[in-house]
Amino acid sequence: MNRLALFALGVVLHPSLSIRDVDGVRRQPLKVEPGHLSAVIFVASDCPISNYYSHEIRRICDTYAPRGLDCALVYTDPAIKNEAAAKHAHDYGHGSYPKLVDRDRALVEATGATITPEVVLIRPDESIAYRGRIDNYYADLTKPRTKVTEHDWIDALDAILAGKPVAKPEVPAVGCYIPDKKFYR
Repeated sequence: MNRLALFALGVVLHPSLSIRDVDGVRRQPLKVEPGHLSAVIFVASDCPISNYYSHEIRRICDTYAPRGLDCALVYTDPAIKNEAAAKHAHDYGHGSYPKLVDRDRALVEATGATITPEVVLIRPDESIAYRGRIDNYYADLTKPRTKVTEHDWIDALDAILAGKPVAKPEVPAVGCYIPDKKFYR
């Protein structure tokens, strides 16, 4: 069964998957506490589009935190040092949410993420509610729009919080490809 077919079935993730954050604290970013939602945001420090979205990621995480959104920032470059990831997150204005380095590609593989930046929004039943772009500012890698007209991640959040289905559960992200595990060997 292909990735989209599995996605359409509401595949439940493995919430027990744990990974240490850049401060050494063990986290379970796919585990969703009752009454919460979890957003796992995949980024790369050398991706200009990921870097462009840093303030928007923080704004959304901060805005929706009081409504039960738990965010985790996931660096997809397994070679980045924890200190470098922490410095990057600080320099680009990311918030107090956990910063993780997915050294074994466990989170990338579990969620099907392929691009940075890409958001995976997880429901309280620990199934994927949304996977894709933050918004439509980028029409293509080198083609930003003059105005954002679609706020895909926010629309998904608002739908879930209102008890409605997500209108577009998967929207292709625009950004930098996440290389295969083989690339780093």
